[in-house]
Amino acid sequence: MTVDFSFAARSDVGLLRKSNQDSGYAGPNLLVLADGVGGSAGGDLASSIVVGHLAALDTITHPAEDMLSLLRKALSDTRTELLERAAADPKLAGMGTTCIALMRSGNKLAMVHVGDSRAYLLRDGVLTQVTTDHSFVQYLVDTGQITEEEAEHHAQRNVVLRVLSSTDIDGTPDESVREAIPGDRWLLCSDGLSGVVSADTISTMLQEFKDPGECADVLVELALRGGGPDNITVVVADVVPDGSLVEQTPQIVGAVAVDRKRPTRGSDGAAGKAASVANPQAVTTEFFEGDLTDPPVPKRTWLTPFILFLLTAMLGLGAWAGYAWSQQQYYALLKDNKIVIYQGIPQSIGPLELSHPIEISKVDPNLLRPVERDRLKEPVRRSSREAINSYLQTLLSHQTYTKLPADDNKSTDPQEPIPAKPDSSNTGGN
Repeated sequence: MTVDFSFAARSDVGLLRKSNQDSGYAGPNLLVLADGVGGSAGGDLASSIVVGHLAALDTITHPAEDMLSLLRKALSDTRTELLERAAADPKLAGMGTTCIALMRSGNKLAMVHVGDSRAYLLRDGVLTQVTTDHSFVQYLVDTGQITEEEAEHHAQRNVVLRVLSSTDIDGTPDESVREAIPGDRWLLCSDGLSGVVSADTISTMLQEFKDPGECADVLVELALRGGGPDNITVVVADVVPDGSLVEQTPQIVGAVAVDRKRPTRGSDGAAGKAASVANPQAVTTEFFEGDLTDPPVPKRTWLTPFILFLLTAMLGLGAWAGYAWSQQQYYALLKDNKIVIYQGIPQSIGPLELSHPIEISKVDPNLLRPVERDRLKEPVRRSSREAINSYLQTLLSHQTYTKLPADDNKSTDPQEPIPAKPDSSNTGGN
């Protein structure tokens, strides 16, 4: 049976942190959660980078047998980018991120996991922690040196042994493939939830609140009521029968989102009130609605137009940087029975197209396998010209060499000849 995800993602900076280092993504074929490590050394950037590499896989449905290799490649590309950025900027040395990614194809799920963020599965009323923390205290538990109860309050419970990092720390992920069963509910979360809210309480909330969005909101609120000492990010997804949902828009939250600087929603519990006194800028004024008097109108000074000028300049620079990045991307697309290579990304901003065709590939789509032709009906994106050329070279090696009818040969464009049948004496290859 083919299934779908009904999903929701939520993130909150918490009551004590000044910035959100978590990133999350929920889409029709992919769920991702990343918790940046390294603090001011770029944890927010690291979590954003891994979500960016993984979210690109959600543009199409991939064959089930390719899922793990695609996820593995995205994590490898992430580590390469982390190393490059740290080499270019010494301030980013030491940045890293945890990561959980759950990809769906048909009724199969593939998961990769590194770090101490967690994945839980609720099935038939029973909550199971699917992932194993790659942390120092988990090592102590596994080797019998401390109990699980002692681990919850251990002074070094936040020390991770495996992450994706710009250092030489081990980043090897755990991998698994499993069945997607209708009725299952998945929860991905950072330790801002699992370190504050008990598994029993999490289980109760997952069963009580049927809507994924409402459930995610409640879980975040519980973590805030528990003190909100860390960033809190949750992704809740239900496995439902195919065709039972209206199409959902992917959700991006945390450091990778456009509202990444959004303050905490606060809490009406004691922890929220205490945090609002200690750090009033960290809690939204929505919590104090009705308790605040109207603030005095500030006097006009030269500062206001100067700030407006700076904001305008920053927006302009941001737009230019975004466009410059887009022009370093490439994709291939089947159009008018030809494989066209484009520079840019397959999007537009108003009348401005962010891509343009640069070449027609010599790969004949008529000689490709049906699955490859189908995939090219949607943009196949790569992050460099070399990468898109490598993909096209792979397609060239997959062509099926068949002798075409005489009429077809006559109509062939002389500038794009049908590849000759390989020399039967050449038995080498990749």
